[in-house]
Amino acid sequence: MRTAHRAETVRAAEAELKARLPEGALMQRAAAGLAAACSGLLPRVYGARVVLLVGSGDNGGDALYAGARLARRGAGVTAVLLGARAHEGGLAALRAAGGRITDDPFEALAVADLVLDGITGIGGQGGLRPDAVPVARAARGSDAIVVAVDLPSGVDADTGEVTGEALRADATVTFGAYKPGLLVDPAREYAGALRLVDIGLGPHLPGVPEMEALQHEDVARLLPVPGAGSDKYRRGVLGVVAGSARYPGAAVLAVAGALRGGAGAVRYVGPAGDAVLARHPETLVHSGRPEKAGRVQAWVVGPGLGEGPGTAVAVAEVLASDVPVLVDADGLRGLDPAVVRARRPAPTLLTPHAGEAAALLGVSREEVEAGRLAAVRELAGRFGATVLLKGSTTLVCGPEGGAPVRVNPTGTAWLATAGSGDVLSGLAGSLLAAGLRAVDAGSAAAYLHGLAARRAAVGVGAGAGASAGPVTAGEVAESLRGAWGDVVAPVS
Repeated sequence: MRTAHRAETVRAAEAELKARLPEGALMQRAAAGLAAACSGLLPRVYGARVVLLVGSGDNGGDALYAGARLARRGAGVTAVLLGARAHEGGLAALRAAGGRITDDPFEALAVADLVLDGITGIGGQGGLRPDAVPVARAARGSDAIVVAVDLPSGVDADTGEVTGEALRADATVTFGAYKPGLLVDPAREYAGALRLVDIGLGPHLPGVPEMEALQHEDVARLLPVPGAGSDKYRRGVLGVVAGSARYPGAAVLAVAGALRGGAGAVRYVGPAGDAVLARHPETLVHSGRPEKAGRVQAWVVGPGLGEGPGTAVAVAEVLASDVPVLVDADGLRGLDPAVVRARRPAPTLLTPHAGEAAALLGVSREEVEAGRLAAVRELAGRFGATVLLKGSTTLVCGPEGGAPVRVNPTGTAWLATAGSGDVLSGLAGSLLAAGLRAVDAGSAAAYLHGLAARRAAVGVGAGAGASAGPVTAGEVAESLRGAWGDVVAPVS
């Protein structure tokens, strides 16, 4: 499990550890890890041209000490001082190692092989200062590899928001713990490849993080694998209320996601029964009301239902059931928080994209996309439900306060295709029917969904000569079997 902690939490842990260590030892640990990471990014250290962008805080000190280590290995290291002051010990170490200070950052950046961004650290707020902006732009416009020290300058460590100018890195070397802003967009886009340097903070960090990201082994432990005594009811029967005369494909894709997600059986309710049976003859099709469809362990409602009056009726019936319910797409239109909070005897999982989340919150889509972490928390609290906020970084937040928000690490832009959300709904619904908690069902489904899209995009299983390229939602659904195997096989 990859975990992230807020800046305040990290600073408190650093203070505890510093009290147990000799003066400056913690910064030396960080600098050693940073220098090692930079060495690995350069074809060779000897003769490399390294530029340090140095701010006033400890972040700048880390950059200076790392630069001194690189200079001692033969790199030509030049520091650009952008703060009102510079870390005295780091500055002295750099000079002693043969590094130099320049008053012309643009000349140094024009020939740099690697740039260390130590302008601001985890305490930075509101983007870069105006005097740092031209230098940051020159660094990004150069041919150099840009490495952020702990966090890209200009991004918010706790929220992932980017409210001003920020320096986009090719890689970020972070110390002690991941910060939420490194895992959630829009800040994540500025971080590049991530590397965590262990400086010994682990025993001083709280047991419950601010954010967590599942890895293969975590998902493998969650996925329900049938045993000798399994039958379709033990594996989970999912009810799917989806599709319409205008959007029959949504029903087909949701059912596909459910079946590929391991549901023991799928009961489909809606007008697209013929289309569903043509693709998935094992589906149990019902043309009446959801409550008459028979026994289910969970429901999915909403994909492709359209905006007619029947949609609200179907959503109300499903929400009145005593089993877990996933509400997606058209089912989210006009959803009443009071109904979800007061009348649901079982867990509810809402799966909006940014536009649907904005409508539910009464704000603009741009506001949701700029503050995804705040939006998913607000929705979960307002509806008393688990919320899976789809997007460039999919977030899953439970209704209980204080629990970490899950961020999905397998997302890919290839999922930005019509119908992929319908597949995700069916997949997550099947895991709800199998008995997973809503937060586990949502985060495991998002993980598999991303893996499946990646497999489809590179043509895994498509034969020789397959290459990366656009995928359809149907191809994502077909790739779920392989994604499941990728997760389960290595640990089974």
